[in-house]
Amino acid sequence: MVKFGSIIKKVLFGLSYGLILTAGIFIGNKLSQSKTSSIITDIPKIIEKPLEKYSIDNLKNKEIKRGSLVIGTKFDNDNDKLDAYIFKFSFSPDPASNKTKSTTGQINIPIDAKESPRPIIILIRGFVNQEIYTTGAGTKNAAMYFAENGYITVAPDFLGYGNSDSESGDIFESRFQTYTTILSLLKSLSDIKEWDGETLYLWGHSNGGQIAITVLEITGKDYPTTLWAPVSKPFPYSILYYTDESSDKGKLIRQELAKFENLYDAENYSLDNYLTYINAPLQIHQGTGDNAVPLSWSNNLVNKLRDLDKDITYYTYTGADHNLKPSWDSVVERDVTFFQSHRDNI
Repeated sequence: MVKFGSIIKKVLFGLSYGLILTAGIFIGNKLSQSKTSSIITDIPKIIEKPLEKYSIDNLKNKEIKRGSLVIGTKFDNDNDKLDAYIFKFSFSPDPASNKTKSTTGQINIPIDAKESPRPIIILIRGFVNQEIYTTGAGTKNAAMYFAENGYITVAPDFLGYGNSDSESGDIFESRFQTYTTILSLLKSLSDIKEWDGETLYLWGHSNGGQIAITVLEITGKDYPTTLWAPVSKPFPYSILYYTDESSDKGKLIRQELAKFENLYDAENYSLDNYLTYINAPLQIHQGTGDNAVPLSWSNNLVNKLRDLDKDITYYTYTGADHNLKPSWDSVVERDVTFFQSHRDNI
């Protein structure tokens, strides 16, 4: 017969063992969770850098897709040497995406170009306030002169201007996509039937000069290029210099720039670091009375290019303003002579 005291001892032992086992499992689970939490915490956080694809070297190593250029409505004009049209250019502004947008622009075609194919000059304008911008602003007069002298001229409005699609909501991506606009356009010029298929030049004024220089660095091509008072200072100083002209005195730009430089190395987006990539002959014009691009900027750019043994011709014009007035006639004549000299060598 089992004694009652013995039963009590067995029950108490069982309860004690159960409590110890439960506590062990609980502690083990906690330690396991702690280790798992530690492992998760130790995994480095992936920081997205969506604008890294727009660095000069990355664009240089990226295959930019061609777009589609369609010539549309004809402008009314009394010029018997050329026909002027609106064009629509559809392309992918983001080099990592197939999503397309469209920009408009103006194309001038010499009257006799259908019988005798002509070379193309791509004109890249400087800054114009979006509120007052119309197609052809910043390029119209030079484009007309070149077309009257036998050149097809193509001047894009850029995204956000004219009847183009909207630009990027990021102020820096919007800037970088001016490069991809021109890079894609360069690959799409065969859509213009009047082009001779091989002869191509670039023209850039002010910030358009900055775009042209950057495009030459990215492509490494030998497109003969003429620049009027180009913005050539390092990025982002080239932007900050003009912030006092904005209504908020540059507050927004400085805030966005702080975010940008927290993620990216601005040196990778600055044209002055890649001048060695340029293989094109250049002609630069600069007025000494320019209050938008200081004479010293162009002097420094030319000195750097000459130190690198680049093919460069440089003209300064005493008292001329940012639009090279009153020397405008001399400037465009020199440009036509420059283009013609390199046409003869092609």
